[in-house]
Amino acid sequence: MKYRTDKYGEKISQLGYGCMRFTRKGAGIDYEKAEKEVMMAVEQGVNYYDTAYVYGGSEECLGRILAENHCRDKVKVATKLPQYILRSEKGIEKTFREELSRLRTDYIDYYLMHMFTDPLEWEKLQELDIEEWIRRKKEEGSIRQIGFSYHGNSDSFLKILELYDWDFCQIQYNYLDEHTQAGRVGLKAAAAKGIPVIIMEPLRGGKLVNLPEKAKKALRDSSTGYTPAELALRWLWDQPEVTCVLSGMNSTEMVEENIRIASDADAGSLTEKDFEVIEAIKAAVKEKEKVGCTGCRYCMPCPAGVDIPAVFHYYNLCYLDKKMTGRFEFARNVGMQKEPGYATRCVGCGKCEQHCPQQIPIIEMLKTADRDLRPPLFRVGIPIARKVMKR
Repeated sequence: MKYRTDKYGEKISQLGYGCMRFTRKGAGIDYEKAEKEVMMAVEQGVNYYDTAYVYGGSEECLGRILAENHCRDKVKVATKLPQYILRSEKGIEKTFREELSRLRTDYIDYYLMHMFTDPLEWEKLQELDIEEWIRRKKEEGSIRQIGFSYHGNSDSFLKILELYDWDFCQIQYNYLDEHTQAGRVGLKAAAAKGIPVIIMEPLRGGKLVNLPEKAKKALRDSSTGYTPAELALRWLWDQPEVTCVLSGMNSTEMVEENIRIASDADAGSLTEKDFEVIEAIKAAVKEKEKVGCTGCRYCMPCPAGVDIPAVFHYYNLCYLDKKMTGRFEFARNVGMQKEPGYATRCVGCGKCEQHCPQQIPIIEMLKTADRDLRPPLFRVGIPIARKVMKR
């Protein structure tokens, strides 16, 4: 296993274990199967294990595995505060204590504010005196490092980076999401501040494994010898700004394969041919897109506040994946922001179209995209979800 370092020089394995996708068995998790897979990873040098309060049964399962195999001191545990459901410092403390109990430990190595989408969420936590709470936890040693996981646009991500002296962060990033969410801009900005970046969704929930046939053929014809998953993972590890890549491994075969790749991959090791193959795959995938938006952001900022690249990204996702996937991610990543950049905010000024290198008829396409992204159920549901999570 190869390692990169965190803000304080501690070694983190390039491959991290995402514990959200432990195999389910009945109403719970298949403990014996998860134990076998986790311990295989531990024994081969994977030392970063990511879970969360809301990953049903995951914290308990991981805690039991580490306790019963007496290896808590060999690994680094990351879990998350569900800030979107907490309304008081008392609630924060109670939730944290529950997490320690579930994980059978008295400290968390890497503790994240879960699923930020907007700076407002940190500001609300500040009203609950979160900074003083974090200071106390660090002082007593029950939290080693503090960070946040993020879903939102790059502009908000850059603002959140400046709001606190973060120890690390976690973003969704892969070669299809290179210019959406925090994106490459956010990755480089965090690294420039010395903030390690943990990567989630490196395979886009399996979509970069189950490629269209045309994309698979491009990879086969390249003679690189890489599988779709290997190419996607190597693309990430090729970037020195990436600290650790999480994989939701739920088979021993997957553990073995990912460890093999992680033990060989280095920053700057991809060839020009490898990048050409990735571009060919992206082109094949994007043939299903409805809008030829590259995420370049030349259309931004929109004077009316429309998040044009995000609207088009999630509109395309409806057709690259499933409509419900695109709608859900749009609702979560755009709809939960302080000022959602809905297409309906467009006033038709045309400024965006003047700057679009792809010459997209943005004004008309925004109307079409909004109809797909916010059908009646979502037009009603998103405001209700906002009231529940933002109150």
